[in-house]
Amino acid sequence: MPSEIVLASSSEIRARILRNAGLEIVTVPARIDEEMIRQSLSAEGATPRDLADFLAESKALKVSSRLPGALCLGADQVLELKGKVFSKPESPEEAISQLSELSGQTHRLLSALVVVRDGAPLWRHVGEARLTMRPFSAPFIADYVARYWEQIRHCVGCYRIEAEGIRLFSAIQGDLFTVQGLPLLPLLNWLHVRGDLDT
Repeated sequence: MPSEIVLASSSEIRARILRNAGLEIVTVPARIDEEMIRQSLSAEGATPRDLADFLAESKALKVSSRLPGALCLGADQVLELKGKVFSKPESPEEAISQLSELSGQTHRLLSALVVVRDGAPLWRHVGEARLTMRPFSAPFIADYVARYWEQIRHCVGCYRIEAEGIRLFSAIQGDLFTVQGLPLLPLLNWLHVRGDLDT
């Protein structure tokens, strides 16, 4: 195992994914202004893929600057529907609006992961999943948000597939780890190639 793996995030889901895979990690929130970065890059015409990758790298670099020698993992996820990039909802009303737009549509989730050591990116990957939502009625959406607001308020797209949110979908193409925001298998393969994990 590498001496220290640091997840540059406070995400409980990402930390759980890594720990369930047997990795010993610590979590250190990166504290970057994600919304400002998103707006700036979007104004410059960055693609959703580039946006996810840049945010993931920014988080890893921020934490790496404080922790010499550590492998710092930065992760970010972008939801894109017909060229529009979605952010985490700020209110239940915004969650209802987002789910109304996603209803009956197929959207993309782009989950980026960048590993940095001593300020230098060592590895990066952007996983993609395509998710098709069932069509919902307005009362259903309002009820769903009312019941699950505290659980979905930190989720882009306003759903959690590891819970009842899975019922919102008719089809999912892609790795479920990518849907949850951390493309685990490519990371594990890279750590194996480096000799950090036993085979």
